[in-house]
Amino acid sequence: MASKLHQPSRRSHMWVDKKSDKSQTWWRLRRRSLKFLLPLLFLISFLTVSLSNNLNFATAQVPRQEIRGVWMTNNDFNTLRDRAKVENAVSQLRDLNFNTIYPVVWNSGYVMYPSAVAKREGIQPFVLRGSDGHDILADLINQAHRKGLLAIPWFEFGFMAPQMSELAMNHPDWFTQKRDGSQTSISAAGEVMWLNPFHPKVQEFITNLVVEIVTQYDVDGIQFDDHMSLPREFGYDKYTTALYTQETKKNPPSNPEDAAWMRWRADKITAFMVQLNQAVKARKPGAIFSVSPNYYDFAYKFQLQDWLAWLDQNIVDELIMQVYRPNLQSFVAKISRPEIQLSQQKIPTGIGIMTGLRNNPVPIQQINSQVRAAQERGLGVAFFYYESLWEYAPEPPDKRQAAFRTLFANPALRARVEQPLEATINTQQ
Repeated sequence: MASKLHQPSRRSHMWVDKKSDKSQTWWRLRRRSLKFLLPLLFLISFLTVSLSNNLNFATAQVPRQEIRGVWMTNNDFNTLRDRAKVENAVSQLRDLNFNTIYPVVWNSGYVMYPSAVAKREGIQPFVLRGSDGHDILADLINQAHRKGLLAIPWFEFGFMAPQMSELAMNHPDWFTQKRDGSQTSISAAGEVMWLNPFHPKVQEFITNLVVEIVTQYDVDGIQFDDHMSLPREFGYDKYTTALYTQETKKNPPSNPEDAAWMRWRADKITAFMVQLNQAVKARKPGAIFSVSPNYYDFAYKFQLQDWLAWLDQNIVDELIMQVYRPNLQSFVAKISRPEIQLSQQKIPTGIGIMTGLRNNPVPIQQINSQVRAAQERGLGVAFFYYESLWEYAPEPPDKRQAAFRTLFANPALRARVEQPLEATINTQQ
């Protein structure tokens, strides 16, 4: 190498002088230095690349708290009971960059898993199992976690139960009533009765079910919706009127909309939700305590559900406000309300969007515009419900799926909570 560098031309003869000797000595020393330096440079380069890759990986894995969820309801039971269909559903949701599934576990006065609490109370003479006899909830949770999705069971019916359920027939004293003595109201689920949220037996029963789910399964949280409430016409049962009289020295007002009477009942529900949160956190401190109410004015005025007080008392880890309306202007007005902005400052916040019902399909254009409106305001979304994402729709499934792919162009991972030992044992049995 040195001789070539000091050749004045490509001629064959060479000339050597003192300057050449010094030059050759310098190059020998340089080669010797490089002999030791190159491995060191290589090591530094390797470490730099390795650290860079690790940092990039860590950055890519930092969970974003944007909610991209879907509720799985009783209408999705044909999917839920089949392991292969569940695997396909979870894989599809993951490919479309969803990150959370809310499977129903409490509906129509019955639970969707083998429950010692339900068996003990004699309210469920059957156990809902999968097509090969497996635990539906455990299977869904396991498959969701394999794909990196959160699984947050949904306590759908809250204090609501049908008249003909074993719960209503076996425990009539657990239910409340209106001032005229009637015990039912009309809901989206039909005619229903309402468990008395102020009765200690009811509170114990609900708490036991929720704690059972949190401890028996490797869940990432638990969700309560607009039915964790009470229509304002109710609360005139013997137990509640006696309790109100004892605490206020007054009889309950005949007007169910009386401000003090509404406040007293709403505060009692809030106090129970605080206790329920404490029971969940005692078993699994990192569990997501999720709520999915209606917009606040409606929730409080009609359902005595003061979820702003729940936020103030820091018992809510995630809020998804249901806004099921086709009119975009009305939709935008609801998601722009001050309570939503307040929630966003504290916790992950999303909007519940209707993707269709069997008898009421929703066009993808409406879904797209509502999701975009939510995203523009920094809000996540959850869809009601899984099967209507691409079934019961005006468009073919492939077109619907392509549209969802554009809505969530990039992944948005969410952090999982640590699983307690008892959950590990139970889910492996």
